[in-house]
Amino acid sequence: MNKRELVDAIAGRVGDKKTAAEAVNAILETIQKAVASGDKVSITGFGAFEMVHKPARSARNPSTGAEIKVAESWAPKFRPGSDFKELVNVEGKKLAKRK
Repeated sequence: MNKRELVDAIAGRVGDKKTAAEAVNAILETIQKAVASGDKVSITGFGAFEMVHKPARSARNPSTGAEIKVAESWAPKFRPGSDFKELVNVEGKKLAKRK
């Protein structure tokens, strides 16, 4: 599912695509800004978004085997909540049975 499909699915519940698109965009922008400023965004049952630090490290170029330095960076991280994990597990088992 991409963003347009998500907006379409929500539009079916809220009435129109414009309202759904504004809601989706507002939610995504709010989460992105909060995480980028160092806040943790927790949505009970769904999961948590947070920023993590990745320290500088050495790595190897797989083609040449040469060692390279990887600079430190910050990255977003998502940890699914227990309800989300359970739903995915149940639905995954249903898909496995169909195949």
